[in-house]
Amino acid sequence: MDLSSDDQTKMYFYENRLQTFVGWPFEEGCICTPENMAKAGFIHTPWENSPDTAQCFFCLKELEGWEPEDDPEKEHKTHSPTCDFILLKKTVDSLTVEEFLKLQKERQKFIIMSKVTQKTLDIQNQKGRWKSCIA
Repeated sequence: MDLSSDDQTKMYFYENRLQTFVGWPFEEGCICTPENMAKAGFIHTPWENSPDTAQCFFCLKELEGWEPEDDPEKEHKTHSPTCDFILLKKTVDSLTVEEFLKLQKERQKFIIMSKVTQKTLDIQNQKGRWKSCIA
């Protein structure tokens, strides 16, 4: 799922995030239920060998290796303390237009940084391949 596309603004809403948790391995009797994961801003982004991978739609922080007793909100704040979404003091529905636009501006910063980081890694990998060809 490309979280940088404009149609991903729908993920600001809990119900849309919750719908992504089909096949989530933790249900009843766990703290990291789909409901709690979605409340903390996560969407389910499973990989073939990692069915418990989740990513914050806002800061793009991806976490895996969840345990039944993990608290999604605490984990999110621990691993991404600068995520504006997890730090929100009110619901998205109650934001003013100005507040929403400021929030969206911060989200775009995370998206840009993610893309820059990925491009940097790609360049470093290419550089390594060229060095091995020359040597």
